Amino acid sequence: MAVFFRSITAKVTAALIGTLLFVVLVNALLVQRFMLRAQFQTLRSELMLAAQLATISIDVDALMAIPLKPEGAQTPQYQLVAAKLNRIKREDPRISFVYILTKTSRPGIWQFIVDADPLVKRDEGITSRPGDKYDAFRFSEMIKAWDGPGADRKLEKDQWGVLLSGYAPLRDKSGRTVAVLGVDMQAKDVYAARWNANMRILYVFFAGIFLAVILGMAVSRRITQPVEGLAEGVRRISQGDLTHKVTVIGHDEIAELSAEFNKMIRELIEARKKSSEYFYGVIQAMVRIVEAKDPYTRGHSERVAEYAVKIARRMGVPAGDLEMLKQIAVLHDIGKLGIRDMVLNKPGQLTPEEWDMMRLHPVTGEEILKPVFLDPRMLEIVRSHHERYDGKGYPDGLSRDQINILAHILSVADAYDAMTSSRAYRPSCMRMEEAVQELNKGKGSQFDPRVVDVFSKILNEENN
Repeated sequence: MAVFFRSITAKVTAALIGTLLFVVLVNALLVQRFMLRAQFQTLRSELMLAAQLATISIDVDALMAIPLKPEGAQTPQYQLVAAKLNRIKREDPRISFVYILTKTSRPGIWQFIVDADPLVKRDEGITSRPGDKYDAFRFSEMIKAWDGPGADRKLEKDQWGVLLSGYAPLRDKSGRTVAVLGVDMQAKDVYAARWNANMRILYVFFAGIFLAVILGMAVSRRITQPVEGLAEGVRRISQGDLTHKVTVIGHDEIAELSAEFNKMIRELIEARKKSSEYFYGVIQAMVRIVEAKDPYTRGHSERVAEYAVKIARRMGVPAGDLEMLKQIAVLHDIGKLGIRDMVLNKPGQLTPEEWDMMRLHPVTGEEILKPVFLDPRMLEIVRSHHERYDGKGYPDGLSRDQINILAHILSVADAYDAMTSSRAYRPSCMRMEEAVQELNKGKGSQFDPRVVDVFSKILNEENN
């Protein structure tokens, strides 16, 4: 036995086992860091999205009518808004606090308008009644939320405890921010999620130790190449490359370890995919809300997406851009969530003020989708789908080649479906031939002539 431990086989085996243990440990630490960071970012995104969704249900006019003094909590407007905030808490048990704050004349000092769960400790001076002051200066993401949605980048502590918060601005009819809605998750919920992730990593770590010992003892001469493969995998994953796979050689324990590594990478890829699908699904649900508010437009987004993809495919748009166009076409009217039902479903002509409100929906849609879609082209298409070829569109007055070709395509598809579908302000709709004539009338003014010509040809082929 003593001779064995002095042999080169034992030394090589021990060295290889040590190397494997080191690789497993580094891998576990890197994966832990990656998973915890990704998990925390997911929580931030979920809180940010929850805050944005919550703002949809708030009547800003009622909110601004609440007197900013303790007696304001007794007003019907306060009770109405507080009831909606409490409903948000009930629908998502992870949310501990929901509240609305607005600025004061003092920089960094805000004041409460409504708090769904007020904490009142008069002897300690801690309150959250209308008009009560709150020091927001040290919460940078809350301050930034006046201009757009955001979430804390780390757990923050105040008199209510240690919390992770998401924020979204509340805007009046003119688009001016008047308050910020915040949602809080308690630290214990964040720590619980971290604990579960750490336990999974710990399980993988100990499984790796066991496999390292067995593999080192059994096949010390064949261990070098797989270890190098694992080391390369660790390096690539530390750089964020989840497409790399470790080559599996043979059918022994080392091969199993390599396979487990690849399985772990697949699970990480699947987790990232599910996270993306979740956010896309939430946004699609928001589209359904828009269409539920306006029964005349039910199915409009899907039809527009179908028309747009047909046009783009005929115009030779790359396959990757086709899929992007299909996704964004379904979501192009998401900004209508910010338009009141009485304007959206008005049977008569809109007033100039109502038209101004309606013209804001491309910008609102862009703001809603910013946290979900990182590709600036997708946001550009949403913002520009009501621009005109002659530069007389909105919101930016772009023209011709200043407008993304996919936005030109979406504009034509959107206009055609609007003309061939019933609307609250126009129960009857045009026949295909009449709609095509209108599209041709708009060539070179409202629409890109190339897109109209392609779409006209497609419609004639399908109907002849």
